Amino acid sequence: MTDLLPTARTGGGPAVLTKSAAPPQDPPPQGQGSRVARGTRRRLGPGRSLPFGRLIGPALLVALWWAASASGYLDPRILSGPGTVISTAGDLVATGRLQDNVLISLQRAGLGLFFGVVSGVVLAVAAGLSRTGEYLLDGPLQIKRAIPSLAMLPLLILWLGIGEEMKVTVIALGVAVSMYINTYAFLTSIDSRYVELAEGLDLGRAQFIRKVVIPGSLPGFFVGLRLGVTSSWVGLIVVEQINATSGIGYMMFQAQQYAQSDVIIVGLVAYGVFGFASDAGVRAIERRALSWRRTLAG
Repeated sequence: MTDLLPTARTGGGPAVLTKSAAPPQDPPPQGQGSRVARGTRRRLGPGRSLPFGRLIGPALLVALWWAASASGYLDPRILSGPGTVISTAGDLVATGRLQDNVLISLQRAGLGLFFGVVSGVVLAVAAGLSRTGEYLLDGPLQIKRAIPSLAMLPLLILWLGIGEEMKVTVIALGVAVSMYINTYAFLTSIDSRYVELAEGLDLGRAQFIRKVVIPGSLPGFFVGLRLGVTSSWVGLIVVEQINATSGIGYMMFQAQQYAQSDVIIVGLVAYGVFGFASDAGVRAIERRALSWRRTLAG
């Protein structure tokens, strides 16, 4: 800029940079000077985050549920109150029924999540880094995306039976699609200039994946992981109510036959707690792994 061109004064001492004469500037608009002087600034972001702030919403729902039950607005035959649910949960824990079913459900969801995450990421990398892989894999996976995993239950039962293999496969299919879609989308949106830079530096395939592909696709991986965790619980709820002999869903199905709404609510609360806790865990890992980013999430 011409008005900021420095002029140096030479002499016995070090050079001194001075600013050349600049044309007079127009005064700020009416009211702008006072706003700047006061040091105020309009804030457009969501504000500071509170520790455990995401617990406020669930706590309010429980408080509303408790108040409605205590005031008699809720028929206990339709929806049991929190006190009854807590008492029922204590009885189920005392008999060991709740722990046994929870452990089996966690095992199914964990296996389905593991196989779904691994297969989804592998397919995303294969389709994102190779035109051949894209042509062979992306089309079938987009078709699978339009077909709910639950719609494939009759075929999977015909192929795999009604055992654990079918249940884990249904969960893994839902997780794999979520992982593939999000990881592939972020991987293919990496700026091509980084690829050209890697080629100019003569990086190998392994170095290119480690230094360019992984950092560029990591945000999409965590988005897919959060959706995959949710998909694993949704799939678990369904498969445990189809020819199952154990698990939280089986416990709820049995309670439905005897009109035990308190046991059903205990199962729903267990699903909700595990879903919320797993999502919070993924969020914590994401914040730590992507601490270099400055986002609205904080």
